[in-house]
Amino acid sequence: MSSSLDQVNRYRREFRATQIGPHYRGIAHACFTFGVGIAVIVLAVMSVHEVRPIEWLTVPLTFLYANLSEYFGHRGPMHHPRRGLRIIYERHAGQHHRFFTSDAMALEGARDLKVVLFPILMITFFLLCFALPVGLLLGWLASSNVAWLFIATAVAYFLNYEALHWIYHLPASSALGRLPLVARLRRLHQLHHDPRLMAHYNFNITYPIGDLLFGTLWRERDGSRREAEGTGSADIQRRSTP
Repeated sequence: MSSSLDQVNRYRREFRATQIGPHYRGIAHACFTFGVGIAVIVLAVMSVHEVRPIEWLTVPLTFLYANLSEYFGHRGPMHHPRRGLRIIYERHAGQHHRFFTSDAMALEGARDLKVVLFPILMITFFLLCFALPVGLLLGWLASSNVAWLFIATAVAYFLNYEALHWIYHLPASSALGRLPLVARLRRLHQLHHDPRLMAHYNFNITYPIGDLLFGTLWRERDGSRREAEGTGSADIQRRSTP
Protein backbone atom coordinates (compact mmCIF):
# COMPACT_ATOMS: atom_id res chain seq x y z
CA MET A 1 0.00 0.00 0.00
CA SER A 2 2.67 2.51 1.02
CA SER A 3 4.75 1.65 -2.06
CA SER A 4 1.72 2.29 -4.29
CA LEU A 5 1.01 5.61 -2.59
CA ASP A 6 4.66 6.57 -2.89
CA GLN A 7 4.45 5.98 -6.64
CA VAL A 8 1.31 8.10 -6.90
CA ASN A 9 2.84 10.94 -4.89
CA ARG A 10 6.00 10.81 -6.99
CA TYR A 11 3.99 10.93 -10.22
CA ARG A 12 1.87 13.80 -8.91
CA ARG A 13 4.95 15.88 -8.12
CA GLU A 14 6.38 15.17 -11.57
CA PHE A 15 3.08 15.94 -13.32
CA ARG A 16 2.58 19.23 -11.48
CA ALA A 17 6.12 20.30 -12.31
CA THR A 18 5.99 19.42 -16.00
CA GLN A 19 2.34 19.46 -17.11
CA ILE A 20 0.65 22.24 -15.11
CA GLY A 21 1.82 25.66 -16.20
CA PRO A 22 2.57 28.40 -13.66
CA HIS A 23 -0.38 30.48 -14.89
CA TYR A 24 -2.95 27.68 -14.66
CA ARG A 25 -5.82 28.41 -12.28
CA GLY A 26 -8.15 25.53 -11.55
CA ILE A 27 -11.04 27.72 -10.38
CA ALA A 28 -10.78 29.84 -13.54
CA HIS A 29 -10.88 26.61 -15.58
CA ALA A 30 -14.02 25.52 -13.72
CA CYS A 31 -15.65 28.95 -14.10
CA PHE A 32 -15.04 28.86 -17.86
CA THR A 33 -16.46 25.34 -18.18
CA PHE A 34 -19.61 25.96 -16.17
CA GLY A 35 -20.01 29.59 -17.24
CA VAL A 36 -19.97 28.81 -20.96
CA GLY A 37 -22.10 25.70 -20.43
CA ILE A 38 -24.78 27.54 -18.44
CA ALA A 39 -24.80 30.39 -20.99
CA VAL A 40 -25.43 27.89 -23.81
CA ILE A 41 -28.23 26.21 -21.82
CA VAL A 42 -29.90 29.56 -21.07
CA LEU A 43 -29.71 30.55 -24.73
CA ALA A 44 -31.19 27.22 -25.79
CA VAL A 45 -34.04 27.35 -23.26
CA MET A 46 -34.89 30.93 -24.19
CA SER A 47 -35.07 29.89 -27.85
CA VAL A 48 -37.71 27.20 -27.25
CA HIS A 49 -41.34 28.21 -27.90
CA GLU A 50 -44.65 26.32 -27.76
CA VAL A 51 -43.12 22.85 -27.47
CA ARG A 52 -45.33 20.06 -28.72
CA PRO A 53 -45.63 16.94 -26.52
CA ILE A 54 -43.71 14.77 -28.98
CA GLU A 55 -40.85 17.28 -29.03
CA TRP A 56 -40.30 16.79 -25.28
CA LEU A 57 -39.12 13.25 -26.10
CA THR A 58 -35.90 14.95 -27.21
CA VAL A 59 -34.89 15.36 -23.57
CA PRO A 60 -34.90 11.68 -22.43
CA LEU A 61 -33.58 10.48 -25.79
CA THR A 62 -30.70 12.95 -25.66
CA PHE A 63 -30.00 11.93 -22.05
CA LEU A 64 -29.75 8.27 -23.09
CA TYR A 65 -27.65 9.15 -26.14
CA ALA A 66 -25.27 11.18 -23.95
CA ASN A 67 -25.01 8.38 -21.39
CA LEU A 68 -24.12 5.80 -24.03
CA SER A 69 -21.69 8.22 -25.70
CA GLU A 70 -20.02 8.66 -22.32
CA TYR A 71 -19.90 4.89 -21.89
CA PHE A 72 -18.46 4.00 -25.29
CA GLY A 73 -16.08 6.97 -25.32
CA HIS A 74 -14.71 5.88 -21.95
CA ARG A 75 -14.67 2.16 -22.71
CA GLY A 76 -13.12 2.75 -26.13
CA PRO A 77 -10.52 5.47 -26.87
CA MET A 78 -10.02 6.51 -23.24
CA HIS A 79 -8.78 3.03 -22.29
CA HIS A 80 -7.68 1.56 -25.61
CA PRO A 81 -5.42 3.50 -28.02
CA ARG A 82 -7.10 4.27 -31.34
CA ARG A 83 -5.47 5.72 -34.42
CA GLY A 84 -5.94 9.49 -34.42
CA LEU A 85 -7.24 9.47 -30.83
CA ARG A 86 -4.13 8.40 -28.96
CA ILE A 87 -3.91 11.75 -27.16
CA ILE A 88 -7.23 10.94 -25.46
CA TYR A 89 -5.87 7.57 -24.32
CA GLU A 90 -2.62 9.10 -23.04
CA ARG A 91 -4.40 11.87 -21.16
CA HIS A 92 -6.89 9.53 -19.52
CA ALA A 93 -5.24 6.12 -19.02
CA GLY A 94 -1.70 7.48 -18.99
CA GLN A 95 -2.21 10.54 -16.81
CA HIS A 96 -5.57 10.61 -15.01
CA HIS A 97 -5.33 6.98 -13.85
CA ARG A 98 -1.76 7.43 -12.65
CA PHE A 99 -2.61 10.66 -10.83
CA PHE A 100 -5.68 9.11 -9.16
CA THR A 101 -5.80 5.47 -8.05
CA SER A 102 -8.40 3.65 -5.97
CA ASP A 103 -6.20 4.26 -2.92
CA ALA A 104 -5.58 7.95 -3.70
CA MET A 105 -8.73 9.47 -5.19
CA ALA A 106 -8.71 12.98 -3.72
CA LEU A 107 -7.22 16.00 -5.42
CA GLU A 108 -4.97 18.08 -3.17
CA GLY A 109 -5.71 21.55 -4.45
CA ALA A 110 -7.44 23.54 -7.18
CA ARG A 111 -4.48 23.13 -9.56
CA ASP A 112 -5.16 19.40 -9.64
CA LEU A 113 -8.38 20.19 -11.56
CA LYS A 114 -6.11 20.13 -14.60
CA VAL A 115 -6.31 16.33 -14.34
CA VAL A 116 -10.08 16.21 -13.70
CA LEU A 117 -11.83 18.73 -15.96
CA PHE A 118 -11.88 18.53 -19.74
CA PRO A 119 -9.35 20.88 -21.36
CA ILE A 120 -10.79 24.20 -22.56
CA LEU A 121 -9.82 23.49 -26.17
CA MET A 122 -11.64 20.15 -26.03
CA ILE A 123 -14.78 21.85 -24.67
CA THR A 124 -14.69 24.38 -27.51
CA PHE A 125 -14.13 21.54 -29.99
CA PHE A 126 -17.10 19.64 -28.55
CA LEU A 127 -19.43 22.65 -28.81
CA LEU A 128 -18.40 23.67 -32.33
CA CYS A 129 -17.90 20.25 -33.90
CA PHE A 130 -20.58 18.12 -32.22
CA ALA A 131 -23.31 19.99 -30.36
CA LEU A 132 -23.76 22.75 -32.96
CA PRO A 133 -23.75 20.55 -36.13
CA VAL A 134 -26.08 17.95 -34.60
CA GLY A 135 -28.36 20.73 -33.40
CA LEU A 136 -28.45 22.26 -36.89
CA LEU A 137 -29.15 18.85 -38.42
CA LEU A 138 -32.03 18.21 -36.00
CA GLY A 139 -33.38 21.67 -36.70
CA TRP A 140 -33.43 20.83 -40.41
CA LEU A 141 -34.82 17.30 -40.01
CA ALA A 142 -37.31 17.96 -37.19
CA SER A 143 -37.83 21.44 -35.74
CA SER A 144 -36.00 24.28 -34.05
CA ASN A 145 -37.48 23.22 -30.71
CA VAL A 146 -35.96 19.74 -31.08
CA ALA A 147 -32.61 21.28 -31.96
CA TRP A 148 -32.57 23.63 -28.97
CA LEU A 149 -33.80 20.92 -26.58
CA PHE A 150 -31.02 18.64 -27.80
CA ILE A 151 -28.37 21.32 -27.23
CA ALA A 152 -29.73 22.23 -23.78
CA THR A 153 -29.91 18.59 -22.64
CA ALA A 154 -26.53 17.59 -24.09
CA VAL A 155 -24.71 20.53 -22.50
CA ALA A 156 -26.53 20.02 -19.18
CA TYR A 157 -25.46 16.37 -19.23
CA PHE A 158 -21.87 17.40 -19.89
CA LEU A 159 -21.92 19.81 -16.93
CA ASN A 160 -23.46 17.06 -14.80
CA TYR A 161 -20.58 14.80 -15.86
CA GLU A 162 -17.97 17.40 -14.96
CA ALA A 163 -19.59 18.21 -11.61
CA LEU A 164 -19.93 14.58 -10.52
CA HIS A 165 -16.40 13.72 -11.64
CA TRP A 166 -15.08 16.69 -9.65
CA ILE A 167 -17.02 15.58 -6.57
CA TYR A 168 -15.71 12.00 -6.89
CA HIS A 169 -12.19 13.39 -6.59
CA LEU A 170 -12.90 15.48 -3.51
CA PRO A 171 -12.10 13.92 -0.14
CA ALA A 172 -14.67 11.26 0.74
CA SER A 173 -15.47 13.23 3.90
CA SER A 174 -16.65 16.28 1.93
CA ALA A 175 -20.28 17.34 2.37
CA LEU A 176 -21.10 16.64 -1.29
CA GLY A 177 -19.24 13.33 -1.25
CA ARG A 178 -21.36 12.11 1.68
CA LEU A 179 -24.68 12.55 -0.14
CA PRO A 180 -26.12 9.00 -0.41
CA LEU A 181 -26.51 8.82 -4.21
CA VAL A 182 -23.22 10.62 -4.84
CA ALA A 183 -21.41 8.34 -2.39
CA ARG A 184 -22.68 5.25 -4.23
CA LEU A 185 -21.69 6.63 -7.63
CA ARG A 186 -18.33 7.74 -6.24
CA ARG A 187 -17.64 4.23 -4.99
CA LEU A 188 -18.33 2.78 -8.46
CA HIS A 189 -15.85 5.27 -9.92
CA GLN A 190 -13.32 4.46 -7.21
CA LEU A 191 -13.56 0.78 -8.14
CA HIS A 192 -12.94 1.77 -11.76
CA HIS A 193 -9.67 3.38 -10.63
CA ASP A 194 -8.43 0.00 -9.38
CA PRO A 195 -5.72 -0.88 -11.97
CA ARG A 196 -7.09 -4.43 -12.20
CA LEU A 197 -10.56 -3.20 -13.16
CA MET A 198 -10.11 0.10 -14.97
CA ALA A 199 -9.95 -1.26 -18.55
CA HIS A 200 -12.87 -3.64 -18.04
CA TYR A 201 -15.54 -2.26 -15.68
CA ASN A 202 -17.54 0.80 -14.52
CA PHE A 203 -17.12 3.03 -17.57
CA ASN A 204 -20.06 5.32 -16.84
CA ILE A 205 -18.89 8.36 -14.88
CA THR A 206 -22.42 9.56 -14.17
CA TYR A 207 -25.20 6.97 -14.05
CA PRO A 208 -24.36 3.31 -14.81
CA ILE A 209 -26.94 2.80 -17.56
CA GLY A 210 -24.41 1.69 -20.17
CA ASP A 211 -22.62 -0.53 -17.65
CA LEU A 212 -25.91 -2.23 -16.77
CA LEU A 213 -26.90 -2.69 -20.42
CA PHE A 214 -23.55 -4.13 -21.50
CA GLY A 215 -22.61 -6.17 -18.43
CA THR A 216 -19.64 -4.11 -17.26
CA LEU A 217 -20.96 -2.96 -13.88
CA TRP A 218 -18.66 -4.06 -11.04
CA ARG A 219 -20.00 -3.64 -7.52
CA GLU A 220 -18.23 -4.41 -4.28
CA ARG A 221 -20.41 -7.44 -3.58
CA ASP A 222 -19.38 -8.81 -6.99
CA GLY A 223 -15.71 -8.45 -6.05
CA SER A 224 -16.25 -9.95 -2.60
CA ARG A 225 -18.08 -12.94 -4.03
CA ARG A 226 -15.46 -13.60 -6.69
CA GLU A 227 -12.64 -13.28 -4.18
CA ALA A 228 -14.42 -15.77 -1.95
CA GLU A 229 -14.64 -18.11 -4.94
CA GLY A 230 -10.90 -17.79 -5.45
CA THR A 231 -11.05 -15.74 -8.66
CA GLY A 232 -8.27 -13.30 -9.45
CA SER A 233 -6.95 -10.99 -12.13
CA ALA A 234 -7.09 -13.70 -14.82
CA ASP A 235 -10.80 -14.08 -14.13
CA ILE A 236 -11.24 -10.32 -14.47
CA GLN A 237 -9.72 -10.54 -17.94
CA ARG A 238 -12.08 -13.36 -18.93
CA ARG A 239 -15.13 -11.54 -17.61
CA SER A 240 -14.26 -8.22 -19.22
CA THR A 241 -16.10 -9.06 -22.45
CA PRO A 242 -19.88 -9.05 -21.94
